[in-house]
Amino acid sequence: MTKICVDVMGSDKDPRELMSGLADALVSDSDLELLVVGDDEIVVPFAEALDRAEALVSKSVIAMDERPADAVRKKKDSSIVMAAKAVADGRAQGLFSAGSTGAVLTAATFGIGRIKGIKRPALSSPLPGLHGHKTVFLDLGANADVKPEALVQFAHMGSAYARVALATRNPTVALLCNGSEDTKGSELALSYHAALAADDTINFVGNAEGTDILTGSYDVIVSDGFTANVALKTLEGTAKFISARIKEGVAASKRAALGALLLKPTLKEIAADLSGDEQGGAILLGLKVPVVKGHGATSADAFKNGVLACAQAVRGGLCEKIADACTGTL
Repeated sequence: MTKICVDVMGSDKDPRELMSGLADALVSDSDLELLVVGDDEIVVPFAEALDRAEALVSKSVIAMDERPADAVRKKKDSSIVMAAKAVADGRAQGLFSAGSTGAVLTAATFGIGRIKGIKRPALSSPLPGLHGHKTVFLDLGANADVKPEALVQFAHMGSAYARVALATRNPTVALLCNGSEDTKGSELALSYHAALAADDTINFVGNAEGTDILTGSYDVIVSDGFTANVALKTLEGTAKFISARIKEGVAASKRAALGALLLKPTLKEIAADLSGDEQGGAILLGLKVPVVKGHGATSADAFKNGVLACAQAVRGGLCEKIADACTGTL
């Protein structure tokens, strides 16, 4: 059995709205067990009503606007700190939370610990692409400033994740830059490019532009957390803009409404791809166990899929593969 610890507090949604996702995860995966952390009136009835679920009662929550380091240090009885400790103590093999990104990163890094030699954990997620091809994109915001050697480790970790999550045999790796030519980029980007090109254990194929992120042209795209997070938020904002404009057009024209009706199945598929619910969140690579961070405005479906993705990473030996892949970079 694979046991995943789930912090049900800290997201933007009422935890009660998300519990159905955990119940669905148990139905979908007969080898899954859950350690559910949160308020007693939420987690205790849930665990009592379902097999393969155990409750761990927490007393407080780290809010999105709190300073992560201070909150993690002071709120030892918070759901995310208690969840990380439970995993560190061996009560579960992976962790899922939709709480504050900073709090999850801090609690998991200090509570669970990094793989030996990993300099910086990185947030990563497979993004949708053309013809069903998905691209692992990292770092999505855990590290705003990184040195070239850390970015090389990101490439190794992203490649290992592509092998485990997407069954990609020899993942191609590209560096997010402002041009495809090797000579493009800032001094920092050029130093990243040189470090990646110098490591012959990475299948590095050069620079990727922002327009390549959703084309499926590469298996892994790496960047520092500042640049990748800006790119990701831009994609999310563009998706929201297009969706809003389509709704406005449909409301203003009967002809457009008829066209939208015919395209409804396709539009729903595109919306599902861009929502992130299918992946359930981003995985924090570089820690001793898989940690999946869900979106703050997550859904019950995303909760389900995030837990299942975490279990898949455990069973696929993701952390062990990352340790092996990064051995030469330590």
